[in-house]
Amino acid sequence: MRYERNVDLPENLQRLLPEHAQDIYREAFNHAYAAHVGEIRQEEAAHSIAWAAVKWSYIKTSAGWVRRGEIG
Repeated sequence: MRYERNVDLPENLQRLLPEHAQDIYREAFNHAYAAHVGEIRQEEAAHSIAWAAVKWSYIKTSAGWVRRGEIG
């Protein structure tokens, strides 16, 4: 199941992540989902890869998810 737009993402992700982080998650998920076609854990792998992509650019703080480099 691909996510065409950020509004298609699970509601909790829309609440938790800033718009740009949602873009990263959606694009990484879609790419990973396509790359793992036919695998039993295709969706699980895609979600894991998408979170890893978000964590590459964002960090979770007490204030929520903040882009790396903007903390300080």
